[in-house]
Amino acid sequence: MSRTLPLVAVVAAGTLALGLSACSSGSSTSNAANPPASSSSAAPSTGEPSGAGAMAAPFGPACSAVPASGAGSFAGMAQDPVATAASHNPALSTLVAAVQKAGLVDTLNSAKDITVFAPTNAAFAKIPKATLDAVLNDKAKLTQILTYHVTPGQLTPAMLAGTHKTLEGGSLTVTGSGQEFTVNQSAKVVCGNVQTANARVYIIDTVLMPAK
Repeated sequence: MSRTLPLVAVVAAGTLALGLSACSSGSSTSNAANPPASSSSAAPSTGEPSGAGAMAAPFGPACSAVPASGAGSFAGMAQDPVATAASHNPALSTLVAAVQKAGLVDTLNSAKDITVFAPTNAAFAKIPKATLDAVLNDKAKLTQILTYHVTPGQLTPAMLAGTHKTLEGGSLTVTGSGQEFTVNQSAKVVCGNVQTANARVYIIDTVLMPAK
């Protein structure tokens, strides 16, 4: 069973998260959100997709902070691969730094059809600084944690609830429905169904920890 780390500072999805060589679409679903910014003209809609492959607008309380235009907006992020897209979101800077430190930028950007549960900076801040620093300086451990935040296939909100295999090798469980989802009973999706060129991102408020 997976546990979540206490509050500290971030990472892709996983920014957000991990060893994605064998990624292909076809799996489960996910929702997350906690981007930064100012205006909210790209305000998320409340509807669910009409089908497994249907597109629905991002949803969640943190989505309103996403810029209305530019590279960090929903439209802008949809044009870039996931690691690059995450780098345009100030709320995911810790996650992006972690992904860079683990050497996973190219892996994530080149992966085809993945779902990333991306912890916000506030999520990383829940982790004691000494613990976070130790993890950031342990590439093997960091890679394990980041890849645990990534699942094969682009999970739509309708597919999100359930247990999903991660790139790390373990599984994570999502409960909830509509626009309210929780991962591993502790991480809340604060801005979900964010589209990038090769991934669907669910921004979460807590860093997920693999069982081992």
